[in-house]
Amino acid sequence: MALILVACGGNSGYQKAEDAQDAGREFIRASLDGNYEKAKFYLLKDEDNLHLLKKQQANYQQMTNEDKRSFSDASILPIEIQAVNDSVTNYKYNNSFHPNDTTTIRIVRVNNEWLVDLKSVIKM
Repeated sequence: MALILVACGGNSGYQKAEDAQDAGREFIRASLDGNYEKAKFYLLKDEDNLHLLKKQQANYQQMTNEDKRSFSDASILPIEIQAVNDSVTNYKYNNSFHPNDTTTIRIVRVNNEWLVDLKSVIKM
């Protein structure tokens, strides 16, 4: 049984992203839901990104329960998903709870795995 769990992606239960769009969608959905363990799975894990994710999580924890519920109920509204090259994609989106707040995240392929790089986030 343990071998099956390891073969299916380890003990996290999360599936590796198939492509940049998948990584972006999974990371954004996890963030909107307040599931920072899952968001971390799709994150490029370096000191800066881990610090930014921790800061994002602290901001989420300070939200009202009503705002948390609204973010969880929100839909991801992709605006533009643009490949910069074969290893970098920009994912521009907003969400239905705050449709006027546009964010662009960078998704990078490292060791054949697509991960979100928060150091490059652009908010408008």
